[in-house]
Amino acid sequence: MKFKPKKSRSLSVRKDKMDATMIFTVASQQIPTVSQEPVKSPGRWYDSSMKDTKRGLETVELATEGVLAINRCGLQGKLKVWCLQFILISKLLWPLLVYEICSTTVEAIAAKINKPTRRWLGVPPRLTDVAMYCRKAKLRLPLKSILEEYKCGKARLLSMLEDSEDPVVKTVQPTIKTGRKWKAVEASDDAKECLKIKEVIGQTETDCKGLESSTAMWWSKAKRKEKRDMVINEIRLNEDSRRLQEAVQQP
Repeated sequence: MKFKPKKSRSLSVRKDKMDATMIFTVASQQIPTVSQEPVKSPGRWYDSSMKDTKRGLETVELATEGVLAINRCGLQGKLKVWCLQFILISKLLWPLLVYEICSTTVEAIAAKINKPTRRWLGVPPRLTDVAMYCRKAKLRLPLKSILEEYKCGKARLLSMLEDSEDPVVKTVQPTIKTGRKWKAVEASDDAKECLKIKEVIGQTETDCKGLESSTAMWWSKAKRKEKRDMVINEIRLNEDSRRLQEAVQQP
């Protein structure tokens, strides 16, 4: 196997600062630094800043350009919403997952998405997020919130790191940075505690259902994959509760 310096990158850090004067060579060939040529691996860009602040701004710009591109096409409003839900949002979720982007930035992206969505659906501009994304509403729309998908993705990533079979990954405490407003670790811990409390309370029936007419998956008997899905579902329920609280507080 032949080492190719041009396809490699070098990085020198001194006293917590990057040193651009340090140059590495192999066989009289210079290895480019990350400041000269940023590298992407795997699906994530690394440059001289070593921070994801710039990636957050790029994601916001990508969302803005995507909404404008969908708006310029000659499709009907409902088809534009379909492109937004299944193409643009899916494209935005990957950088939101791999980069350390705070939830406030995602809320700004959601605001840029919700406004044209209302216009394309032909609904009033002041229609709340409860009517658009809530699963407990009487009329449920087949729409997904990018903020909710972002939170579920971060919680899923945290669960995958904690339940990893690799001893090195498992021993290292995972750090998922999502800003100060919402933290993935706290949300995941709260969801687990809620699931344990539900198991203590037991199965409850509503409406005209008979006893033991429905089944439930308990936390103590669930497997690793089932526990992960239960945590994600609980976070979605918490998001619905948050939307309902905001709707009640509105004048």
